[in-house]
Amino acid sequence: MAIIDLVRWAPQESDTTFAWRFPHTNLSTYTQLIVQESQEALLFSKGQIMGKFGPGKHTLDTENLPILRSLFGIPFGGKNPFTAEVWFVNKVQPYNIDWSIDRMTIHDADYNTQLPLTASGQYGLKLVDAEKFLVKIVGTRSVYTQYDLTEQFTGEFTTKTKSTIVQYMLQQRIGFKQISAYLDTLSEYLKEAMNPFWENLGFRLTKFYVGTVEIDDSTPDGRRVKEAIAQQAAMSITGHTWQQEQVFDTAKSAIGGLGDTGGLLGGLLAVNMMGGMGNGGGMAGMMQPQYNQPTFGGQNPVSPAAPASPVSNAGQQQAVKMVYCSNCAKKFPSSMRFCPHCGDPYNPCPNCGTDNDKNAKRCISCGAYLQSGDSACPHCHAPLAPGSSFCGHCGQPVVISGDVCSRCGAQLPPSVKFCPVCGNKRNG
Repeated sequence: MAIIDLVRWAPQESDTTFAWRFPHTNLSTYTQLIVQESQEALLFSKGQIMGKFGPGKHTLDTENLPILRSLFGIPFGGKNPFTAEVWFVNKVQPYNIDWSIDRMTIHDADYNTQLPLTASGQYGLKLVDAEKFLVKIVGTRSVYTQYDLTEQFTGEFTTKTKSTIVQYMLQQRIGFKQISAYLDTLSEYLKEAMNPFWENLGFRLTKFYVGTVEIDDSTPDGRRVKEAIAQQAAMSITGHTWQQEQVFDTAKSAIGGLGDTGGLLGGLLAVNMMGGMGNGGGMAGMMQPQYNQPTFGGQNPVSPAAPASPVSNAGQQQAVKMVYCSNCAKKFPSSMRFCPHCGDPYNPCPNCGTDNDKNAKRCISCGAYLQSGDSACPHCHAPLAPGSSFCGHCGQPVVISGDVCSRCGAQLPPSVKFCPVCGNKRNG
C-alpha cells in the first residue's frame, strides 16, 4: 500500500458539507497536511485524537505529533509510516438553513378558541467545537452535510421549537391577529431557547428567524378555521353579521326554487323573508346595516316637513323599547340615558325612538327632524319642537311663509333659488 504524501480537501459540492474524511489512512512522518481557510483538520488513531491543525501547511512528524512515539514507537527522523484517519471540518457559517414545523394547536387569545398553526423561518450555525461535533454526531460516516444535520435532529428540533412558540404566545397573551408584529422578539426568544441545544452538539446558533406563523390548512379542520377567519374579516369590512348572511342565503335559495316543483312554497317564503310581511321583521329588518336603526311598532315614516304627533311621542316615551346604539350597534333599553356597552349618550328620535348620532339632523330610521341645540325661538329663545312654524311659548311665527322648501321642508335663505338640502327649485 502506497504511502500518502499529501492530504488536503477542496470542497466541490454546492451544498454545505460540515465534515469530510480523507479516504486513505496510510500516512508517514513526511506526509504534508494542507488546511485551507475556514477549515480545521483532526487526526484520529486507535480511538484517540492525535492532534488538531488550523489553516496552513503542516508535516505529520513527531515534532507536530509527539503522540506518535507513544502510539507507534516512532523515533525522531526518517520516513516512518503509520495509520490514522484525517477529518476536515468546514467552519463556514451557513445563514440560510430552512426550518418549518407542522401543526401546533394553541388556545388563541384573539379568537378565544383552539387554532392549528404552522411556523417557518431560517437559522444560521457556526461550528465551534470540532472534536465534540465529530464524536457526538458524525460517528462512522465519511461525509456529513447540512442535509444530514437537519434530518438527524428534525424530531428534537421540531418539539422544542413548537413548545417554545406556544409558551411565548401564551405567556405574552399574543393572539394570531397580532403575532406578525412580534416576529422579531419571538425570533430572539427562540434563539436563546435553542442555543443550548446546538452548543451541546458543538455548534453556536448565530441567527434564528421566524418568517411566518400561519393557519395550518393541510387538514379539513384547518381549512374550515381559515375560511371562518376570512369570512369574519369580510363581514367586518362590509358591516353585516353572520345571521344576516344566513337569512340572505336562505332567501336566495328560496327564490331559486321558484322553477322547482315546490316553487310556490319557496316563492311565498322568499316574499315573507324579503318583505317581512309588513311588520319590519324578516330579511328587511335583519339585513339592516349595523349603523342603521329599526323602526318601532311598525309605524309609517313621518314626512320630513311634518311635526311629530305629541300623542304618539308620549306613548313611545312611556313604552320601554330595545334600541340599537348608534355608536356600537348593540342593544339596550330605551329607558337608559347612555349605552351600557360604550357609554354613548342616547339621542332618541321623537317619532320612533331610534338612537341617532348627536350631530344628526334627521332620524336615520324614519327621517323625522331631530331636536338640535340651536332650535330655539328667535323672539323668546324658548326651545322649539321639530318642524314648528310657531313658537309654543310666545306664539310668534318662527318661519316666514315661502322660506321653506316645498319638497323637504328645509329653511331657505333669502338669496338662494334652489334648496341647499335637496336641490328643489324655490317657488316664486
